[in-house]
Amino acid sequence: MCRRIWLLAALLVFTSLSGCGYNDFQRLDEQVKAGWSEVLNQYKRRADLIPNIVETVKGEAKFEQDTLTKVIEARAKATSIQATPELINNPVAFDKFQKAQGELTGALSRLLVVAEQYPNLKANAAFQDLRTQLEGTENRITVARNRYIKAVAEYNVLARSFPTNLTAKMFGYSVKPSFTVPNEAEISTPPPVSFDKPASK
Repeated sequence: MCRRIWLLAALLVFTSLSGCGYNDFQRLDEQVKAGWSEVLNQYKRRADLIPNIVETVKGEAKFEQDTLTKVIEARAKATSIQATPELINNPVAFDKFQKAQGELTGALSRLLVVAEQYPNLKANAAFQDLRTQLEGTENRITVARNRYIKAVAEYNVLARSFPTNLTAKMFGYSVKPSFTVPNEAEISTPPPVSFDKPASK
């Protein structure tokens, strides 16, 4: 008799969890984690390209050192932040991370604009190859970020809606941060990489 009661109780608990979004939280939480991993992969790919770009540009004797220094410093700042899976559950740390990545995007963009003024760089096949790789990586970053934003939005709707918000509170599924900094449009846009026209002074 006791065993039947326990089985019935377990069945009721399972049914109530399913009806209150527990399984949906599991699924969406995994989607968010997967999306975040892809964002990190693309940011790492970009960070790995930067030393080669910097070394190639250094070959141009009169290249603006201030521009190079800002790229190097921005990369150091962005890569110094431990981008662990827990970061997506910490709004303050997440904000710090995305701002650092935004600063690196801006520094790279300025470097490429300045590079347009140097004919030797425009004719340098290695630099052109790196530029193409960077452009592709920036596009991948945008795609990965957009997927992450979509996954987080779906998860957060579930976490805020009734009655699934009760399940969220019960099991610790808190709202996750997304890419919402003031310069979102700027850091979502790949830096300009066209060398067709010289930059205006």
